[in-house]
Amino acid sequence: MSKIWDRISGVATGRSGSARVETPLRYPPPARSGTAGGFSEAALQGLEDLEARLPPPGAETRPASEPRYRETARLKGDAAAGGGLVPGDDGQLRPHYWGHRERLRQRFLAGGHAAMPEYELLEMLLFNAIPRVDTKPLAKRLLAAFGDLNGVIAAPEARLLEVEGATDKVYYQLRLAEAFAHRMARAKVLQRHVLSSWDALMDYCKTVMAHRDTEQFRALYLDRKNNLIADEAQGEGTVDHVPVYPREIVKRALALNASALILVHNHPSGDPSPSNEDIVMTDRIADACRAVGITIHDHVVIGKEQDASFRQLGYLA
Repeated sequence: MSKIWDRISGVATGRSGSARVETPLRYPPPARSGTAGGFSEAALQGLEDLEARLPPPGAETRPASEPRYRETARLKGDAAAGGGLVPGDDGQLRPHYWGHRERLRQRFLAGGHAAMPEYELLEMLLFNAIPRVDTKPLAKRLLAAFGDLNGVIAAPEARLLEVEGATDKVYYQLRLAEAFAHRMARAKVLQRHVLSSWDALMDYCKTVMAHRDTEQFRALYLDRKNNLIADEAQGEGTVDHVPVYPREIVKRALALNASALILVHNHPSGDPSPSNEDIVMTDRIADACRAVGITIHDHVVIGKEQDASFRQLGYLA
C-alpha cells in the first residue's frame, strides 16, 4: 500500500551512498478510518488493487492493442506518390514527378496555352508561390471551389485561404495575374474609339467586373471623338448595392473635360437584369449630366455570362 501512496502523493525516494534519502510527504497519508478527512475502507482496497496491477519498476511495456495499417500500392518501394518510378536519362529510377515542372513549361512554350487544360495553366502560375511541391492538387481544388480560371483569379482573399493548401503567397500570385489581365484588357480600349470597338470594351468590363463578389460602379469618360480617356471606379458596395453620387460623376467629367460617359456596374448574382434602383439612379445621373451638356451613351450591367444595355432595353432615350 505504501508504494501506491508514494506514487500518487509525490514521494520521491533515492539512494545517496548507502543511506536511503526520502523526500517527506507534504501531507501525511490519511488514517484507515471512515471518518471525514480519511479514505474509506473501500477506497483503500481499491488503491491496493490498483497497486497490484502496476507493472514492476523497469518492466518493458507495450500498448494493449497494436496500431493497425493497411499497406497500399503507394507504400511499396516501387511506387512514388502513387505514380511509380520512371527511368531518367541516366537510367536511374526516380519518382514520376521529378522534372514535371520543366516538362510542363516546355509543353507550354512549344504548343502554347490553347491545348492545355485550365488546371495546368493554374498549376504553372502557382509554381512561383509554392516551390518544390506538386501544385496540381491545389490547382484542381481551386477550380472546384471557384468554377473556372476567371473565378480563381478574382477570388477574394478570405474565401481563397479557406481552400486547403492556399497561402498568402498564392493569393499574391493570383492578384498579380489579375493585374496583368486588367492592364492588357484596358490597353485594347484606352485612347481608342469606343463606339467602334464595343465588343473589346465589353470584354474589358467583363474581365474587370464579372467575377467580383461585391457590386462596383465604374464610369468610362470619353472625349469629343468618343475615345476613352479614363476608366474609374466610382464606388464599392455590397453583394446587392453600391452607393453612387451623380454630383461626383459630373464633377470628375468636367475635370477631365469629358464630353460623354458610359456607365457600368456588375451584379454579383450573375443576373444582369436592371433593378428599379438601377433605373432610378441612372435617371438621376442622366439629369445631372444633361444640365452641363454631357451625354450618357449607355449604362451596362455586367453579369456572369451576359450583360444588359439600358439603351437597348429602352431605359435611355
